[in-house]
Amino acid sequence: MHKSRFLAGIALLALSASGCGLATASPERGVMVPAEPTLIDFVDPATVVGLSMQTLTEGHSLRGGYAHINYPEFAGATALNDELRAQAERQLRDFRARTRNVEPMSPRPELNVDWQLAAASPEAVAVRLRTGEFQGGSWGNSTRTSWFDPRTGKAAGSTGLLSGKAALERLAALVREQLKERGNEVRSDDVRAGGDAFDSMAFNRDGDLVVEFDDCQIGACSLGRLAVAVPAGQVTPLLSALGRQAQTSAREARPAGDTPHFTPANSPDAVSNQAGSVDCATAKCVALTFDDGPGPYTGRLLDLLKDGQARATFFAVGSNVTAQPALLRRMSMEGHLVGNHSWAHRDLSKQASSKIADSLGKTGDAVSAVIGQSPTLVRPPYGAVSQQVRNVSREMGLALVNWDVDTEDEHGGKAEDIADRAVQGAQPGAIILMHDIHRETVDAVPDILTRLRGKGYTFVTVPELYGSAGMQAGRLYRSGNELPGKQPLT
Repeated sequence: MHKSRFLAGIALLALSASGCGLATASPERGVMVPAEPTLIDFVDPATVVGLSMQTLTEGHSLRGGYAHINYPEFAGATALNDELRAQAERQLRDFRARTRNVEPMSPRPELNVDWQLAAASPEAVAVRLRTGEFQGGSWGNSTRTSWFDPRTGKAAGSTGLLSGKAALERLAALVREQLKERGNEVRSDDVRAGGDAFDSMAFNRDGDLVVEFDDCQIGACSLGRLAVAVPAGQVTPLLSALGRQAQTSAREARPAGDTPHFTPANSPDAVSNQAGSVDCATAKCVALTFDDGPGPYTGRLLDLLKDGQARATFFAVGSNVTAQPALLRRMSMEGHLVGNHSWAHRDLSKQASSKIADSLGKTGDAVSAVIGQSPTLVRPPYGAVSQQVRNVSREMGLALVNWDVDTEDEHGGKAEDIADRAVQGAQPGAIILMHDIHRETVDAVPDILTRLRGKGYTFVTVPELYGSAGMQAGRLYRSGNELPGKQPLT
C-alpha cells in the first residue's frame, strides 16, 4: 500500500489552507446558514492530491431503472477504496434486482449516489455518500459516511469513531434527549445503538459530532433531513483514537479562500461555443460527444484526440468538474466544447423547475469558474426531457442536445464493438454518444478516428453542425440532419 504517497497528498492539502468550504449537507445553490450546528465543512476535492472518480451507471435500455453511482478513489487508500467500491456494486446489484422486471413506465425508477468529503487530513478522511432513490412517487434520500485512518491504513464505518458498544449506547441516549425536544414529530425512541441509525456521522468545525438520519427513518418523510449535533464536551469521552483524530482535524480546519477563477484560453480554437471554420453544409461533419466525466480516463482521451487532431464535445457532471478542474481547463484550451450534464446526473424530467434550475445553474457556475465560459448546451441525463426541462433550459439560455448514434458503451464492452457501432451509425451531421468514464470507450477512439477520417469525415463540436443558423435555447437537438424548426421550442 502506498501509504506515504497518500499521506503526502493529504499533508499538502493541510498546508494549502485545508481546502474546506462551508456547505449544507444537501445544499441548494447559494444557501448557507453558518449558525446551523449540523452543517459540516466539506473539503474541496480539487485540493486533494491523488483523488479520482469512479462511476457505475446504466439506464439506456427500455426495461428496468436508471442508475448513476459516483464515488471517489484515493491514491494509497486501498481499504477505503475497496469499501466504497463494494458498497457501490452492492447498491447497483440490489437496485437491478428490484427493477429487473419492471415494465417500461414513466417516470422510471432511479438510483443516484453522489459524494462529498466530510474530512481529508493526515489524521482522518471521510467520504459522505448521499443516496437518492425514486420509486414512482417521490425521492427518498439516505446518507452513509465511511472513514479512513491514513496512519493505520484501515477503513471503518461511522461507528468506528466511537470507543465501543458502551460509547455507542451513551451516544444513542444523548441523541434521544435532543430529539425529544422536537416534540411528537420525531420518533426519538426509534434511535437505538443497533442497526443503521449511526451510519452517517462527522464533526462540525466546533468538534461537535453531527449524527444524520435518513428520510423517513425517525420521522415523517416530509421532514426531510434530520440531524443532531452532540456537543464536543459530551462526545469527546466516547471517541476512539480515530474519532479523536477526526475531531481535532475538524477543529483545526478553517474555510479556504475563494476558489481560483480562470480566464478563457487565448487560442481561438478554444472558443468553441460558436460555429468554427468548418462549413458543415458542404463538409462531412460528425460530432463525437462524451458524457459523465471528467473521469479517470479523460486525460488519456484528450491525448488521443490531440494526436488525432479531432475536436469533441464533453458533457460534464458538475460534481466531477469541482474535483477535476485541470482536466476541464485542458478541454477548453485544446479546442473542445464543455457542455452541462447536470450536477449529480439525476433525471431532470422528474424534477420541479426550481430543482432543474439549481442543478443546471450550479453546474454552469462550476464550469464557468474553471474555464471562464458558461456552457450553452445541456445534455439531460439519460436523454430524458420534460416540458419543465425545456422551459428552464430556454430561460437559462441552454440548448438541449441528445444523440442519433448510441455506441452502447454504457457498461464498457469491447472496444472494437464500440468502434463498430460508432462507425456504422455515422452519417453527415451525426451526434455520437459515448462516455469518457469507461476505459473501453477511450480504447475505441483511435479506431473511430482512423476509420471515420478514412470515410472523409471531419470532427467538430456540436454547435458547428448547425453553422450560422446556430442553436436555440430550449430546443431539443438530436442530429445535425434535422430540418430547421422540426423540433418545437415548447
